[in-house]
Amino acid sequence: MKELKMYINGNWVKSKNGQTISFYNPADQSVIGTIPRGLKEDVDEAVQAALLTFESEEWRVFKPHERGYILQEIANKIRQHRDELAELETADVGKPLSQAYADVEAAARYFEFYAGAADKMMGETIPIEDGVLDFTVREPIGVTAHIIPWNYPIQITSRSTAAAIATGNTVVLKTAEDTPLTALKIAEFFEETILPKGVFNVVTGYGHEAGQALSSHPKVNHITFTGSVETGKIIMKSAAENVVPVTLELGGKSPNIVFSDCDETKTVEWVTKSIIQNAGQTCSAGSRLLVEATYKEHFVSLLKECFEKLEVGPGKTDTDLGPILSKNQFERVIAFVEQAEKEGKIVTGGKRVEIAGFENGYYVRPTIIDRVSPDSSIAQEEIFGPVLSVFSFESEEEAIRLANGTDYGLVTGIWTQDIGKAHRLADRIRSGQVFINNYGAGGGIQMPFGGYKKSGFGREKGLVALKNYTQLKNVAIKYR
Repeated sequence: MKELKMYINGNWVKSKNGQTISFYNPADQSVIGTIPRGLKEDVDEAVQAALLTFESEEWRVFKPHERGYILQEIANKIRQHRDELAELETADVGKPLSQAYADVEAAARYFEFYAGAADKMMGETIPIEDGVLDFTVREPIGVTAHIIPWNYPIQITSRSTAAAIATGNTVVLKTAEDTPLTALKIAEFFEETILPKGVFNVVTGYGHEAGQALSSHPKVNHITFTGSVETGKIIMKSAAENVVPVTLELGGKSPNIVFSDCDETKTVEWVTKSIIQNAGQTCSAGSRLLVEATYKEHFVSLLKECFEKLEVGPGKTDTDLGPILSKNQFERVIAFVEQAEKEGKIVTGGKRVEIAGFENGYYVRPTIIDRVSPDSSIAQEEIFGPVLSVFSFESEEEAIRLANGTDYGLVTGIWTQDIGKAHRLADRIRSGQVFINNYGAGGGIQMPFGGYKKSGFGREKGLVALKNYTQLKNVAIKYR
């Protein structure tokens, strides 16, 4: 058993109350270890440390390109420890080992990408009138709070903290209580650098305690949150009390829109991948399939055949799907499937799988649901499991209406060989990312990511994310 500690101001500490929280391996629900149950006092210590460092001369004179060197150093350390990190991520989250390795590489790429961007945040000059020099500068916003979900801890830790540090901010990160291992390992890497000790801090604990304390702290200047819509609303209210900006990446009910002229083999492969990655526990999962009506029966039969060949098992054996994270999450998935059996048809899957030696793990066969109403809760709500709902359309107009017909708007896939058709749909789809004949573009470190509607607002990834962590100052000099 691991007895982990928080990382605050360069020190590894227990919670002030001495309490701990156990966390579990989803493969068999065995206890991995404990983390401190951080409360308001622990969060305050971390925020005050970050604030003191942010205002220090030591950090103020740390040059942008020097910040870049440190971020590149972290990227190098991640790659040097890739085997260990992948094993930690698989043990923590339950995902197949190959997916964990992909997450580790993505984490390294985030630090690498923002290392290169650290000295490239430039202002502009604005013509005003003769005798006035007017220009803008982008300055760091201050202490940034990062509240990380349980499904992609190493990726999401890296993508926001790297951008925040690149632009000169200090960080307080709150891990998910279920999956703390890789975030705390990255804290070890920061400890080995020459960064001032209060730049990177990690607190642990429950969301309603440590997370709430962090999002409502009056000295936090920006909040980045990835998670549920309901929690996002709570965080927005906390931010409003302190008048600070937030970047919210919330849920999704993302559609793949499939036309009969698609590349059939590739489309089946990627529609499958988009819903089974991390056992469907992905905000951008392709959880709705919209198929041209005349093509639906044939395409779904191919998809069913593909689904039934998929292997389910513990992440360390690198099967196609790992377990559902927890009992609560498993029961949610099964409840939706049972409802679907009453309202429509289960094409395949929908059952719990028992794995010899891992009987306590929560494994589910990947599931295809047909004949449910587009207005049903199954079609409208985020299930967060390997469950795909199928619908048909007769025209482009109907496909657009169905695609836009939920409260979410995170990702959309369009599958067709007709580039005009693809562009017409892309123009009218209300989602933050639209992929044509692909889904995810290899991780897309450089591509802005975020949602429309209740999928949130603000963008992460790419150069645009740097603006989350800066504020714009205008300077006007009259020289005549």
